[in-house]
Amino acid sequence: MTVDYDTLAKTIAALTHGETDCVALMATVACEVHHSDDRFDWTGFYRVVAPGLLKIGPYQGGHGCLVIPFDRGVCGAAARSGEIQLVPDVEAFDDHIACAASTRSELVLPVRDASGQVVAVFDIDSDRPDAFTPTDAERLDAILSEVFGR
Repeated sequence: MTVDYDTLAKTIAALTHGETDCVALMATVACEVHHSDDRFDWTGFYRVVAPGLLKIGPYQGGHGCLVIPFDRGVCGAAARSGEIQLVPDVEAFDDHIACAASTRSELVLPVRDASGQVVAVFDIDSDRPDAFTPTDAERLDAILSEVFGR
């Protein structure tokens, strides 16, 4: 199954309409995205809880790392730079943190609040190499902006 981004965006918009609690929003987005595509092996959020520090938030899939500093891994790079990280081969990414040995590629998107502040990152792992495309990054970024940037 491959994600239908138009349907996914409409579903998430309907489910999150009027909700303001970040944890409820994260849980809903993680669940809907995770079950929308077979490529998505682990799908979840890491929340900014202190300067330079991420902690795990709602997710779908196996266990995740509990704490990630901004100066480590793909999630840290997204939080630190505020830029999308599309990694076709995690083995080639300096300082990749292997929370799961099965991960082969990764897409991490910064999550911004209405003021533009990075409040979390949205991490999607795949057990397939080169699983993600620029279209995935663009469409998921638009969904995150709609849900968290209001």
